[in-house]
Amino acid sequence: MPSLQAVRLRSTAQAIEAALPAAVLEVVVTGSVSRGVADDVSDIELLVVTPEQLELDDCFALAEACGLTRLGTWGRQGVPTKRVSGYRDGVPIELIWWSRAHAESAVDAVFTGEVSSTADALANGLALRTSGLLAQWQERLRDYPDELAAARIEDAALTWGGFAPAGLLTLVRPGERLALVERMVDDATRVVRIVFALNRVWQPTLKRLADRAAALPRKPDRLAERIEEALTDPDPLRAVVVMTELQADTVALAPDGPNIVRARAWLRDAIAILERRQQGSGQSRRPERREPAGSDK
Repeated sequence: MPSLQAVRLRSTAQAIEAALPAAVLEVVVTGSVSRGVADDVSDIELLVVTPEQLELDDCFALAEACGLTRLGTWGRQGVPTKRVSGYRDGVPIELIWWSRAHAESAVDAVFTGEVSSTADALANGLALRTSGLLAQWQERLRDYPDELAAARIEDAALTWGGFAPAGLLTLVRPGERLALVERMVDDATRVVRIVFALNRVWQPTLKRLADRAAALPRKPDRLAERIEEALTDPDPLRAVVVMTELQADTVALAPDGPNIVRARAWLRDAIAILERRQQGSGQSRRPERREPAGSDK
């Protein structure tokens, strides 16, 4: 059952849809509103598909005609995707405008390996107006090809190896917090990419990760909690240990491939180096790690 706020925001989204011209082919609400989990800080995200590509000024004019105020735009300009932000009834709104041709290209790109949240948004989208296109896209997205999953997993593991694992120690030096966070955010993002590919589920954005990952049968133990712990631990060495152990648990679940096999060995060596540094600094060793859920080992 959708949250009360999701119901309220859907009503606002439907009012926007009703004010759009009849020529608009699809109006799809996405994000937390479509999934029924919106809360008091959620916005409304709408995908608007038109027969032909519109200019940004046209999108602004249509948004204003739908009752949106305080209009703005974001992201790259001069590209097929047009973005208009605004407010209606005090609710923040994001309108994404695609032509039909670009929409079809965006769906095709999902299957060529492009990493984006497009597939998740469409797969969980809720049509407020449709000419049948959303149903066609969702039917295509029901199949997550094995070869695409394997390619995404291998690509995600690319940076875990190829240099001396002792190099991680440079991240725990005083004054290196920015470099540390930069590396760990990238590592966490790659962990999430592998986990969703393992489960043949289209990767969402990183918001509400604990909820989105809860139903996945194959994942490291305490996935979201360990990412949160690594990113918030004030001790750099402990933070790197937590993240590196999470990476190791993740690749233990993955099928063999050149990057995954290399990553397993590299992460094993990295953990040994980090544990020796912990012992040398007087830190207590972390509790023994449990095998990741779904592991065949």
